[in-house]
Amino acid sequence: MKKKLFCGYFICLAASAAVAQQTNDVDALKRQLQEATEKFDKALQEHRKIIDDLNRRLQQVQVEQAKATGAVAAAAPSPAVAATPWRPTDPIRLVGDKRAYVNISFDGLFAAGSSTASDIEELQPGGHDPNQRGFTVQNLETTFEGMVDPYFRGQANIVYQIDSEGESLLEVEEAYLETLALPGNLQVKGGQYFTEFGRLNPTHPHSWAFVDQPLVNGRFLGGDGLRNPGARVSWLMPTPFYSELFLSVQNSHGETASSFRSAGDAHGGEEEEGEVPLAFRHADNDRGLKHVQDLLFVPRYAVSFDLTDSQTALFGASAAFGPNSRGGEDGGDTDTQIYGLDLTWKWKSPRHTAGFPFVAWQTEAMLRRYDVGAFDWADETEGQIIDESTGNPANLTGETLTDYGFYTQLLYGFRKGWVAGLRFDYVTGDRADYERMNLSLDGEPLGRDLQRAEGWRISPNLTWYPTEFSKLRLQYNYDDRKGIGEDHSVWLQFEFLLGSHGAHKF
Repeated sequence: MKKKLFCGYFICLAASAAVAQQTNDVDALKRQLQEATEKFDKALQEHRKIIDDLNRRLQQVQVEQAKATGAVAAAAPSPAVAATPWRPTDPIRLVGDKRAYVNISFDGLFAAGSSTASDIEELQPGGHDPNQRGFTVQNLETTFEGMVDPYFRGQANIVYQIDSEGESLLEVEEAYLETLALPGNLQVKGGQYFTEFGRLNPTHPHSWAFVDQPLVNGRFLGGDGLRNPGARVSWLMPTPFYSELFLSVQNSHGETASSFRSAGDAHGGEEEEGEVPLAFRHADNDRGLKHVQDLLFVPRYAVSFDLTDSQTALFGASAAFGPNSRGGEDGGDTDTQIYGLDLTWKWKSPRHTAGFPFVAWQTEAMLRRYDVGAFDWADETEGQIIDESTGNPANLTGETLTDYGFYTQLLYGFRKGWVAGLRFDYVTGDRADYERMNLSLDGEPLGRDLQRAEGWRISPNLTWYPTEFSKLRLQYNYDDRKGIGEDHSVWLQFEFLLGSHGAHKF
């Protein structure tokens, strides 16, 4: 009996040891597979970098040769490009002939969620922000870009959206030509493009680190950002660190210049009954270009340098000067000035894997001085604003309105593909003379202009990048708007990418 018990015990022990050995073998194989995969990815990235560098150098030599011979046609694709098989991360190329091509990519950006706010579209001022309970089609963007010839490259971004009422919107977000080989480190861009003001405005929604745009950008630069037809010249200064000057000259009228000669109000939205919008004193506001003073001028200076081998900083200063009204008996000539400062700092571990771990901090501050002309509501036949102290239509004098705000955000890439973020937004405006008056519309007191009132938001989020072609992001917003109250919102954002999208600046 004891012998049988001993044999049974020995058999169980042997089986347990075998199972444990198999488990150890599986764990060891998993570790080896992970290490081999990481080594392969790293080697593949290094080889791609070498190939891309050689292609760029070869293309530069071909451009110089074309210049020397006076050739106008584009240089032929390099043998390295032609011989390299297509990869999923490569652009989708449509070849017109052996010398011309266009890269095509598509990006789909969606959001789902809910908010306690009854006015979600006012709470979310960005044109690509989630703006309704349920699902929002934030941005469907098709990008066309490529070399035109040895002297120019072109890019066009066609955007499709579906608004909260189910209406489909199609627009040309950007379409511009850019020089490649001007002397003296100069570059010229012309067409329809995002104005290089600050850090966030020149970027597209899919590259943002948060579900929505900061409040200060929506209030000062408009729901769709500051962008218009125009031309921009930049000079890369001959310094041992990155240092560049920009000057844009663009149209100042239209929906995408909301703080200037926009047909709507100065916040990127529409005039709401019961509010005093800044646009109430505009005269002949959207009449097109008649004088040079009708244009929008935007200078910017950016400088970047390495603090250490693992830390980089970028500092920028921007300004925008343009009219918000021109001509008219009452409005006169009034202008808008916007000033901005931005700072970006990034740390990346010397032992990083595919860029992780990292820490990035970015902040922007803006100040807007908005001139409004005198306005006499006695000239209005409908929707008169009454001065309750006299009982007559309000007679408002000209003044300068000052608004300011900022956002600051911190990102922590704690492991490959995972990023935690936190952003704080703040906007406010000095109390204006027209807000101190006892005004009413249809018997309802107006009081503080809610579109210029104080508001702040705090937004933590978590982003997961399964691959470089997809993204999932969960974000919570806590909003506190003076005169309105507190609101809570939760948004889940998801994105997919077809083709290769151009890299974005640091």
